[in-house]
Amino acid sequence: MTGCSRRDFINMCLAAGAGSIAGITALTAGCNREQLRVANANVHPDDFEPNYLALHRSGELKERGEKLWERMEACHLCPRKCMVNRIEGQRGFCNATSELVISGYHPHFGEEAPLVGSGGSGTVFFSHCALRCVFCINYNISLEGQGNPRSVDELADMMLSLQRQGCSNVNMVTPTHYSPHIFLALDKAAEQGLRLPLVYNTCGWELMDVMEMLDGVVDIYLPDFKYMNEEMAVRYSMLAPPDLEERKPDLMERFGRTDDYPEVTAAAFEEMNRQVGVAHPDPDGLVRQGLMARHLVMPGEEGVENAIEVIEWIARNLPEDTYLNIMSQYTPMYRAFDYEEISRRLERHEYERVVNAARNAGLTNLDIQGFRG
Repeated sequence: MTGCSRRDFINMCLAAGAGSIAGITALTAGCNREQLRVANANVHPDDFEPNYLALHRSGELKERGEKLWERMEACHLCPRKCMVNRIEGQRGFCNATSELVISGYHPHFGEEAPLVGSGGSGTVFFSHCALRCVFCINYNISLEGQGNPRSVDELADMMLSLQRQGCSNVNMVTPTHYSPHIFLALDKAAEQGLRLPLVYNTCGWELMDVMEMLDGVVDIYLPDFKYMNEEMAVRYSMLAPPDLEERKPDLMERFGRTDDYPEVTAAAFEEMNRQVGVAHPDPDGLVRQGLMARHLVMPGEEGVENAIEVIEWIARNLPEDTYLNIMSQYTPMYRAFDYEEISRRLERHEYERVVNAARNAGLTNLDIQGFRG
């Protein structure tokens, strides 16, 4: 199958007797995922078909969305596994109920260049977040819940609007706790002609059984591998909602820690790579499929050593040409000033140490946009 285009693959299915789109869908659903990924990787940009369309045609995309929705009855969409009933209006550690809340959507020109193109990345910013980092630059959205209630139909309309505006993709920012809504909206939007790649823009801390539901839906994974140092994960990414102890005191003790972040995120990264492979741009410079990893380098010796550990893990466990954006724009925000060691910007020499470590580790597909400390 290597070197075969998607069009050739479909023709092979027709020759084998599929004879219809439904038949093609049935055949492709049973084929090796790697074969399908390779076929799509070699497709001409004008002929690209996003992963989720096959599942939409078969009805499985909607079914998966409904199954994810059921998980909110005792919510276990993220590694917190709060087990609260979000459908009945209870709030978990992420501070969200089943009501979809969106801060905004628009073409975004500040993402990685292979996602932006001439029309921007079509970002949808979801309110609330399960990781809840003390230094979050978007804290008013992720921690304070700024945004407006929206329906699944409205989310589908947003996706289609971004396509009409000429965006290169639809980019779901902080999607995990709203994954049911995204699946159901994606199914509706696909029915109405959505054909853009789906970007899953996540903190990387994902449950494996939810990752399995994402297989065949996501085209581009855009995760940030924040910590290989579990003490940093606990220290900086367990900021609880102000009223959590009052309304659900057991959550703080049972689910308020993130000491499993390195292990859980490492497994998720390997699964993302298995699903979509390495991200390489098409002839027009855009990435339409693959894993695009990020790491935000934090200041201080601990931050630099943590970054090097993340990079060395990637070099050991993923292909050497894995796309990695080494980000230098750490800015102390929100509660970061309560922690002296992260209350300042990154310095150039710290960033250069990390970049040199990535090169020495043998990684060949680095996105180094210059020091922006």
